[in-house]
Amino acid sequence: MSDAARDGAGDDIAELAADLRARQALGRSDGLNRLFDYLAACAAAGTRPKEFEVAAAVFGRTSTFDGAQDASVRVAVHRLRRKLDEFYAGPGHDEPVRLTIPKGEYRMVAERQAADAPPAQRAGVARPWKAYAIAAIAGLVLLNLAAWAAFWSTHGSERTLARAQSSAPWSGLFKTDMPTLLVLGDYYIFGEIDEQAGVDRLIRQYSINSPADLDDWLMDNPKAMGRYRDLDLYYLPVGAAFALRSIVPLLSHGAARGETMRVVMASDLTPEMLKRNNIVYLGYISGLGVLRAPVFAGSRFSVGDTYDELVDAVTHHIYRSQEGGPTQGDAARRDYGYVAAFPGPAGNRIVVIAGDRDTGLQQAAEAMANPDTLKALKAGAGGAGDSFEALYEVEGLGRSSLGGHLVTASPRTKVNPWTAQPNLSFPAG
Repeated sequence: MSDAARDGAGDDIAELAADLRARQALGRSDGLNRLFDYLAACAAAGTRPKEFEVAAAVFGRTSTFDGAQDASVRVAVHRLRRKLDEFYAGPGHDEPVRLTIPKGEYRMVAERQAADAPPAQRAGVARPWKAYAIAAIAGLVLLNLAAWAAFWSTHGSERTLARAQSSAPWSGLFKTDMPTLLVLGDYYIFGEIDEQAGVDRLIRQYSINSPADLDDWLMDNPKAMGRYRDLDLYYLPVGAAFALRSIVPLLSHGAARGETMRVVMASDLTPEMLKRNNIVYLGYISGLGVLRAPVFAGSRFSVGDTYDELVDAVTHHIYRSQEGGPTQGDAARRDYGYVAAFPGPAGNRIVVIAGDRDTGLQQAAEAMANPDTLKALKAGAGGAGDSFEALYEVEGLGRSSLGGHLVTASPRTKVNPWTAQPNLSFPAG
């Protein structure tokens, strides 16, 4: 196929490029979009830019640029090629003409898909190690579910479990026909590379929560390319493992064999999942991910300067966890647990069990599994079983709770968290 036939007309490339930009196919990265616009403009004009021209036009490199020493252009073009592949493997899979970047080149071409072409693989999306990790966690959770359901029933606690399941918010969740997602608040970590020693250290940065976020950041900071690397690593807070002990038996209602419950990581939770499932979140407040905005849009609380602070809009009191600071020997430290329940966007139910840190999370989970505590919580919230929230204070030593109490319980505000999220801002970390 000749270049002319393969490339298509410049007007076609310009039109395809405008459509992809309008659909935000490349995400938020300014650097990635600048590179896309430049290559699209060159293709529409019929020119083929050289590496140093791309470096100067997109990344502001000077005449001293040396491609043998600086791989930023090659890395950036590789990332753009992968983004285009991901788009055409997903939302753009039905597009008859696609923009591509031939390997080893810095030009953009338009290629028509053969009518009988097989569906493209989702390039760059499959994360085998993460998939294995999620499968392992899901298996452990379901094994725990069966084990704890058996434990409760064989140790005379079946009645207590049934009372908790028949109380708000669990009773409302079980009345829906939708499946349940147990969402665990996880955190993404990437590596800083030492050319001599390999991976030098692991980094957790609150503004970078996925490989895609890392790609976008690197595109906007091209001088850092080659310094940081996606290692496909995620971690869960220790408190989540202990909190599972309290919550998993509750979800055995209709899901003892796993028919109606699945486990996903918060980093994988999508808006579409929020519409098609009941959601039970278990983790830190800082790990809420896409749930963060709707949770706080209808809350009397807001996040303070850090995720270790909650500010009460009614009393203006600041509840600040002591768990995030350095240890002080055997001194007990204060932490806070937060729970909420409210309707989802499509008749489903959302239940949030969270903590500033580990002891707050464990206290919140224990409270949501205790039928007497649930009864008191409902009374404190004015009998609102459909939409309420509560804050618990707990004293902890190490990661063990020494006791806690309910600080406040109230109905959530009348703001619809799915259509209005006014003036919400969150700290970077």
